[in-house]
Amino acid sequence: MHKDVNMVYRNIRISGSDPRSISATVVGVAVTVVLCLGALAPVARVLGGARPASVRLAWDSFHGEFHVGLDPLSAVFLLPILVVSPLAAVYGGCYLYSFRGRKSLVAAWLPFNLFVAGMIMVVIARTAIVFMTAWEIMSLSTFFLVAFEDENAEPRRAGWIYLVASHLGAAFLFAMFMLIGGRAGGLDFDDFARLPARGPVWSGVIFGLALVGFGAKAGLVPLHAWLPEAHPAAPSHVSALMSGVMIKLGLYGLLRVVGFLGRPAPWWGPTLATLGLLSALFAVALALHQRDAKRVLAYSSIENMGLIALALGLGLWAMAKGAPEPAVMAISAGLLHVWNHAIMKSLMFLAAGCVLHGTGERNIEKLGGLMKRMPWTGGAMMAGAVAIAALPPMNGFTSKWMIYMSLLKWGLSTDGGGLPALLGAGLLALVGGLVAITFVRLAGIVLLGSPRTTDAANAHESSWWMLAPMMILLGLCLGAAVAPGALAGLFSGAVAQITAGDRTTAARVILPPLGTLGATNALVIAMLAAAMGGMAALTRVATTGPTWGCGYAAPSSRIQYTGGSFAATVALKLLPRVLRPRISQIAPRGLFPARALFHSDSPDPLTTRVYEPFFQRMGDRFSRLRVLQQGQVNVYLGYIVVVLLVTLAWAAFRGGWGRS
Repeated sequence: MHKDVNMVYRNIRISGSDPRSISATVVGVAVTVVLCLGALAPVARVLGGARPASVRLAWDSFHGEFHVGLDPLSAVFLLPILVVSPLAAVYGGCYLYSFRGRKSLVAAWLPFNLFVAGMIMVVIARTAIVFMTAWEIMSLSTFFLVAFEDENAEPRRAGWIYLVASHLGAAFLFAMFMLIGGRAGGLDFDDFARLPARGPVWSGVIFGLALVGFGAKAGLVPLHAWLPEAHPAAPSHVSALMSGVMIKLGLYGLLRVVGFLGRPAPWWGPTLATLGLLSALFAVALALHQRDAKRVLAYSSIENMGLIALALGLGLWAMAKGAPEPAVMAISAGLLHVWNHAIMKSLMFLAAGCVLHGTGERNIEKLGGLMKRMPWTGGAMMAGAVAIAALPPMNGFTSKWMIYMSLLKWGLSTDGGGLPALLGAGLLALVGGLVAITFVRLAGIVLLGSPRTTDAANAHESSWWMLAPMMILLGLCLGAAVAPGALAGLFSGAVAQITAGDRTTAARVILPPLGTLGATNALVIAMLAAAMGGMAALTRVATTGPTWGCGYAAPSSRIQYTGGSFAATVALKLLPRVLRPRISQIAPRGLFPARALFHSDSPDPLTTRVYEPFFQRMGDRFSRLRVLQQGQVNVYLGYIVVVLLVTLAWAAFRGGWGRS
């Protein structure tokens, strides 16, 4: 499917063969790159401490003003958008070109550019109307990207599931903004910030609506069902952008709305933290035994969103108790993990796309031995797996370590969370262990051993137009590992904005421990690099031969560990029954068994047991209304006349004529 991608940019003569595809690709990539690189300068200034800026333009009396702005909170969430989007665009320019002649590349690049623009507008919007318009542009453009390969059933199903989930979430956001606007007397965020005194019930309703509406976009359990469907179906560069950037805008929206409501209520933080921890546990348990590499990464994204929600929930909890230092540490941990997850998960999705490009396979059970055949992709995937598993000395370890410290600091504080927070630290350690097993399994089965199929044996490395974005992301991961204090310093303005404190307090709390951790990571990375260089020098002259077959006379790739067998001990013994894979088997019997069968499936229990039956029942009931769809214009005109007569009769009955 992707065999000719490597020639996209290398051979300029190809432009004469398909000028429309070339034009769409060049324009699509250039628009994203220019837009994002041009916006980096003001974001850098605000992160460095410059005053927030805003722009107001006259609109009309109904919509009010067109109001956008840039403050530290917006800058923190804009940074991953502006960094990951151009890298994904360059990668996608090569990745998508193999579809030329079969699909219009305009249909790929127009929604991609709208997607990036919509995300930027969401973050800088300062009125509810601009925010919701940008939110819908972002959601609808993503639908077309997810369903790009709509000739296949999987992308069509994933696209519709995503669209339903997005608009259910949007309905809650509309209700939330209408309630806030009614109380504030306007739909501008400045009006929201000047809300009059509000009771705990009203504030709790607003928080609940925001948690559902934004939580659906963030993929928090149980609102996550769209995410493991959409991410595998979308093109890999789109998956990287959705997982690395888009889903975090759900948490941005939640933080923005909480800022309008004053001091958090005592139950908001524990609720968000508990939901985040449960999301992480649920998602990593399902990621452990998935066979689709991109589906593993999708569940990992839910797990990481749970970790960020846990950290932000701890921060809100500490703010409600009037404890500034634990709040600063927890919010800092959450924002640092926003950046770390953006770059390391984007790296992993782009690496998975290179594997798909080089082999045509996403099923890890049909791969193996790719480290020798795709060394650049394999090295990037291995480093990304270490980072996403939060193992030292990579960047995922630094932000996860801060989340641990936040839990312990808050649990041991005299006015802190006590036993629940300490129990959360233990459960977070369980999540960490399962994540490590998940990514050892993914990297080991895909990259090591012998090829399990002909496609894996014939794998080829990708073009440098696809490899270069991965190398840049890998460099950013290393930079975040050795200089976490510098990143936290840039984010201190947003931390101060959320906690209603100042940058000095934020820097004083978080910079000293991160400085020590960064120096340690730098030392370990240097030692590992020296050790690997020494090993390469010592093994420069080596003989090659078949891998030892453990005494088998004719070993084959079928005697290797599979992904299912690697995770079987944990999946079948440690996990609760509802999260275990479904197994059907016919065991061999007798000396000469005639037939044997083993099949395992790993569906999402909430999707198969809750959502699918519910929507099936609703679909069956609403299908009975199809009798009203006669397909005849005169019948539809009759419906209009009946409704009009009923409306007039109701108005007359209520005395509407006299009032008019």
